[in-house]
Amino acid sequence: MSLDIIKLLPDSVANQIAAGEVIQRPASVVKELMENALDAGATQIDLYIKDAGRTMITVIDNGCGMSETDARLCFERHATSKIKKAEDLFSIRTMGFRGEALASIAAVAQVELMTRRKEDELGTKILIEGSVVKEQMPKPMSVGTNFTVKNLFFNIPARRNFLKSNEVEMRHINDEFSRVAMMHPEVGFSLTNNDKEVYHLTPGNLKQRIVGLCSKDYDKKLLPVQQETETATINGFIVKPEFLRKTRGEQYFFVNKRFIKHAYLHHAIENAYQELIPKDCYPGYFINIEIDPKEIDINIHPTKTEVNFQDVKLVYAILHSAVRKSIGQNNLAPLLDFDTTPELGIDFGEASRMDRPVIEPKVDFNPSFNPFKSSSQTRHSSSGNWRIMYENNDTVASNINKISNFDDAPTTIVENKNLYLQLQQSYIVTTVKSGLLIVDQNLAHKRVLYEKYLKEIENSTEASQQELFPQHITLNQNDASLLKEINPDLEKIGFRIQQMSANTFVINGTPADSKNKDAVALLEKILDVYKTNLVDLKLDKKLNIARTLASQLAIKSGQSMTPTEMQDLIDRLFACAVSEVSPDGKKIYTILNVNDLKTRLN
Repeated sequence: MSLDIIKLLPDSVANQIAAGEVIQRPASVVKELMENALDAGATQIDLYIKDAGRTMITVIDNGCGMSETDARLCFERHATSKIKKAEDLFSIRTMGFRGEALASIAAVAQVELMTRRKEDELGTKILIEGSVVKEQMPKPMSVGTNFTVKNLFFNIPARRNFLKSNEVEMRHINDEFSRVAMMHPEVGFSLTNNDKEVYHLTPGNLKQRIVGLCSKDYDKKLLPVQQETETATINGFIVKPEFLRKTRGEQYFFVNKRFIKHAYLHHAIENAYQELIPKDCYPGYFINIEIDPKEIDINIHPTKTEVNFQDVKLVYAILHSAVRKSIGQNNLAPLLDFDTTPELGIDFGEASRMDRPVIEPKVDFNPSFNPFKSSSQTRHSSSGNWRIMYENNDTVASNINKISNFDDAPTTIVENKNLYLQLQQSYIVTTVKSGLLIVDQNLAHKRVLYEKYLKEIENSTEASQQELFPQHITLNQNDASLLKEINPDLEKIGFRIQQMSANTFVINGTPADSKNKDAVALLEKILDVYKTNLVDLKLDKKLNIARTLASQLAIKSGQSMTPTEMQDLIDRLFACAVSEVSPDGKKIYTILNVNDLKTRLN
């Protein structure tokens, strides 16, 4: 008889599997503990971090606390006070509800819980390690709950090895802290990292909370958004178009005060800004959608950041309308203006001509002019007149010369063995032994700059062009942290950036290749592309910086080049270690050989 092969997993193993879904990094622990504190009715939540959460994460709140029995039971899997039957899943307004978080945390860390209710004289202290309760005892303490999580992933070394640097993990913690604190301005929050206070947020309104989390500059950048309908209520703020940046940092969506990601609704806001912002800028927003829980399903992802709407198209329309109304009410949308002033040079009648002197028109008359006379002398004279007319316009004069010498052009092309032509201001065409070489100028320059910057990061040889007027840039907490992390490598390729305060920097110099580039816009774009490469491609820091800067400073498609510039680019391309493909793997050039031409022409 064959043996049964299906067995129930031990709780400790099941909890570790759940932890793999719910607890991916220290920031996941921060999110779960802060949300539990909010659900407990806390008015003050303090977060303490050591070594980016590797060593310690502590959350202290003044909420309702737990009884001795609840304190023990909360670490059991699927133990929750939020739902009692399946129908409750569709009427949830709390942050947490599955009862997986604490069990998952206890499975992969050493946890100390101290909690006390108002009606209890003493609180309860529990020590638990790897899902095993080590100690439980009474503890004198104030009302509320203290959660301390130490040595995260101590029993799963492989998971611990997958954690990134402290700077990267701290940015994730900042993200989760901001997402939880953003839509609860009535609650006080603080964040202390390695004994240094990062945030101290006092209770206030939503605008004050946004300013506290982002920067003081946001006080003048925000427009209120408010829309009430039977289906949903939209409230929050958007960033004025003139203050938009080239980074995606400040984009926050919430549903019933829970942070979510939703590409379709993001498009609603993007579309509302249409024609108001350049293509390479991104709208900033802090939007909360209040909707009946029965209209949504938040139980589709372990982190609950994805949401299904029953009628997402209707929510899209409401959101789009709310943002457009906010922009319109603040006179930012393009409007037809019929109040034309005299300065515009348009005459609308007698009233507009008041107090203006009437200038009599002058007419030149040549009685000997014969419009029907035609001779070689006249044509020659006419040509001369055109040359005189445009003698001060180098571009037009040059074109006229080319037209007048058109008969000589074939001879010139044949004699010029190093001819470089530009096709649609995007492709460089030249001859090689086997036929025609066609090169994508943008991809070629990316490859050249990429290899150049890699060498300079290694050797610190790049020259810097000093800014005549140093520019200031203020970043959010995460972008400021990222800039500090990569600044040593940016200096090696020509940037000169000085930190003035926690989030403010001065740009004193930029790479020599970045002439005519706005230093602030360039740095913002570098940070944005760098973050994208970090998440999507998981690139090494040096490769990421070289690739990011090359993509920003390379010659763009549609940019005209002189023959000398084209030849120089081709020479530098074929001097590269890899000349066939760009840093993102795209083919840089192709050769159209003579046999191909014969086939096409026959």
